[in-house]
Amino acid sequence: MRNGTITVLTVYVFLYGRLYMSLSGLELAILRNPKIQQSNALEDALAIQSVFQIGLLLVLPMAMEIGLERGFRTALGDLIIMQLQLAPVFFTFQLGTKTHYYGRTILHGGSKYRATGRGFVVFHAKFADNYRHYSRSHFVKGLELLMLLIVYEAYGVTYHSSSLYFFITLSMWFLVASWLFAPFVFNPSGFDWQKTVDDCTDWKRWMGNRGGIGIQPDRSWESWWDGEQEHLKYTDIRGRFLEILLACRFFVYQYGVVYHLDISHNRKSLLVYALSWVVMAAVLILLKMASMGRRKFNTDFQLTFRILKGLLFLGFVSVMTVLFVICGLTVSDLFASILAFLPTGWAFLLIGQACRPMLKGVGFWDSIKELARAYEYMMGIIMLVPIALLSWFPLVSEFQTRLLFNQAFSRGLQISMILAGKKDESTPVPA
Repeated sequence: MRNGTITVLTVYVFLYGRLYMSLSGLELAILRNPKIQQSNALEDALAIQSVFQIGLLLVLPMAMEIGLERGFRTALGDLIIMQLQLAPVFFTFQLGTKTHYYGRTILHGGSKYRATGRGFVVFHAKFADNYRHYSRSHFVKGLELLMLLIVYEAYGVTYHSSSLYFFITLSMWFLVASWLFAPFVFNPSGFDWQKTVDDCTDWKRWMGNRGGIGIQPDRSWESWWDGEQEHLKYTDIRGRFLEILLACRFFVYQYGVVYHLDISHNRKSLLVYALSWVVMAAVLILLKMASMGRRKFNTDFQLTFRILKGLLFLGFVSVMTVLFVICGLTVSDLFASILAFLPTGWAFLLIGQACRPMLKGVGFWDSIKELARAYEYMMGIIMLVPIALLSWFPLVSEFQTRLLFNQAFSRGLQISMILAGKKDESTPVPA
């Protein structure tokens, strides 16, 4: 468990170090040093060793054990079968489970048994169930690593002219894909179109239900969200301080990206960073006004609420027009702003959760809850869109069923009847 945690921490340190170097300009300054030019021999050497990042070296002890007991031909066959059954995907996902709860125990205590295995499952698990079980341990961290890779791909300059970048980041892209989509790959009928539509409807209903006393987490998002913060209710000052300190890493995105926007015109003064905070405050105020209007006017004063939304929309369009025409804002700046401000909002959310007693005292906790709901909606949509696209193709669902129940197919088992929950009428029933 400790080795897996160190591996994940190494990935975080590497990506955040690369993020700082690329956004601060240090990476470009190093590359412009004439002593570092002509490093093709070093790149070739690193490319060879980076193949082992895939994890092939870690399976050698197992292959040697099977080879000594049953023969090396059998060991090679078992190794190939494990790859075809997506065993690396499962064990990479399991690594995220161990790392998450191991790290939480170190920060806040409260150790207890956590199931990391998986039995033989023939029934479809809903998207909302998978989201509740793996959102904090895998999906959030997978999206964070995905954003790190995207930002480094957009602003980094090292290795982009060679094949070394592919070998260095291959294992990290594999880690992200496993953490985000492994529960759906191993979920029976996970790419069936009708079940995907039903899962989307069920998830939206779960997100919209209000929580309260006696409402279970599987019935309401609010109840589940409160339960996910249970460890923060009993932690000490040290745990809260470390939680806030770790959340501050998300401010690096905004600090670095805003200086690369076209609208900044290559200015490096603190005024650019200060103006970015003004924009962030304006966005939060707009979200707060929309939330207050929804609670106060949506039921009894629908016309007033629609007028309020119309005024906010017109104001937003006017501001964007001025920015495009006068200030030189570009379309690429809009996408870059998303990469800059989304992590900042998530940092506010994490800090707000750590300071929950104080925010409840000043009456600001409802705003944190609405901000969290907005982020949960965005994360859910990001997860659902690829699943829905793959569900359009029946071949994907058939391939997944064959992959999960390959041995059952070879024995002539009727998988479709098991998934539907039906019994084979031709099978005699004992008296």
